[in-house]
Amino acid sequence: MEEWIPIGYLLSAALFIFGLKKLGHPRTAPRGNQYGALGMLVAVLTTVIKMEAAGDAKWTLIIAGLVVGSVIGIIMAIRVEMTGMPELVALFNGFGGAASALVALSESWKYIEDSTLTVPSGLEIQVIMIAAGLSALVGWMTLTGSLLAMFKLKGGIYIPFSKKDDRGRRKWLNTPTWGPAWLNPVKVLLVIAVFVLIYLSIDDPRNTDYLWAIVAIACILGIVLVLPIGGADMPVVVSLLNSLSGIAAAFTGFIVGNSVLIVAGSLVGASGLILTFIMCKAMNRTLPDVLFKSFGGSGEKAELTRTKVGSDADEVAMMVDGAQKVIIVPGYGMAVSQCQHQVKEFADLIAEKFGTEVKYAIHPVAGRMPGHMNVLLAEANVPYEQLIEMDEINPEFPDCDVAVIIGANDTTNPAARSGEGPLAGMPIIDADAARTVVIIKRSLSVGYAGVDNDLFYMDKTMMLFGDGKAMMTGLNNAIKEI
Repeated sequence: MEEWIPIGYLLSAALFIFGLKKLGHPRTAPRGNQYGALGMLVAVLTTVIKMEAAGDAKWTLIIAGLVVGSVIGIIMAIRVEMTGMPELVALFNGFGGAASALVALSESWKYIEDSTLTVPSGLEIQVIMIAAGLSALVGWMTLTGSLLAMFKLKGGIYIPFSKKDDRGRRKWLNTPTWGPAWLNPVKVLLVIAVFVLIYLSIDDPRNTDYLWAIVAIACILGIVLVLPIGGADMPVVVSLLNSLSGIAAAFTGFIVGNSVLIVAGSLVGASGLILTFIMCKAMNRTLPDVLFKSFGGSGEKAELTRTKVGSDADEVAMMVDGAQKVIIVPGYGMAVSQCQHQVKEFADLIAEKFGTEVKYAIHPVAGRMPGHMNVLLAEANVPYEQLIEMDEINPEFPDCDVAVIIGANDTTNPAARSGEGPLAGMPIIDADAARTVVIIKRSLSVGYAGVDNDLFYMDKTMMLFGDGKAMMTGLNNAIKEI
């Protein structure tokens, strides 16, 4: 039986790689998830078989862990709304990092307590201590940073037994976005302190105080790193924390001598880091800027000094009537109002009634996580070929009769071309190049970056003020009556 164990791990690693490849396109992403889940199942079964062959299998704990974990996962997957996906991803990142750090701590503790144990793969105890220290640093930093990121995305910390307000809601404790200039040297000093402790643990591997100190500092470091970050930078933070959870798993793989854990962790770490840089490029920001400069949530908000008269659904319906080409620009407001199905109905109506060509312009950082808009629209059965990335769709806006923007702000703000302010240089959707612009938004309020949007006030712009779902439903009814 033991000779099949390397084959099981090889098959698991191959499924992870194929799954990651399939995740690169919305059409194949569901199959990629299936490959990844199957790869994890193969890895778990192979590990259990290996433990059984060595006589280390504790079936009560194994079965209990599988059942409890599966139940929790199913409940969370069923109950989470699409607007809550960023928070769920951040939470899972934290759990992944903590799980890796706990395994690393447990394994290294065995070698510290019992000097007669053989270190896997012929490694020295000092190498184990390096891996354990790095896993603790990355894992616990990922946990606390991810939890803070989750609460930031959620809008605060729910207080269960607090007094209800007049709307029947209990109190929320806001999570601050705070980061004075002196906080950056603190981050550097904390990282240096961890590496000093790792060095000391190499010199004296039997002293457990060093490991506990690393755990404590790493937890503080995770909070300090995420605390100053807010607003439009949060998707970048979620991607980075995803990468860190994989790196923690890879370090743990060295400690337990598990090749598939090293491979899987490296894949997650590398892909998460690549996605992080893609997100930074989409916002025209560098990773050091995200980590060491506040942006979005902590910046001053522009005061609104201009007004715009709103239009109604009938006016917009008359404008859409006869349009040969309509480009829909989804934003986070679409996710909040959950109007993706009404948007799909709108596209079907004008395509059938007027013969209009409909496309969707997808900005890389629209929403609060990578691919947020793609997932929402796929849920509404929007054809994948209509979802066009920003670089491909922008040249088509000058030939577009009507651009319909639903809840997007910073990603369509022409101020990004000015070279000034927090949006300077950020690539945007060129919706202002369309002949007519329709914007569905609750108000003229600024976006995450705190910058007023000149697009709202252009003569060719029509504003539909209100909830996205209500406005889209009204617009669909108006089109049906034409």
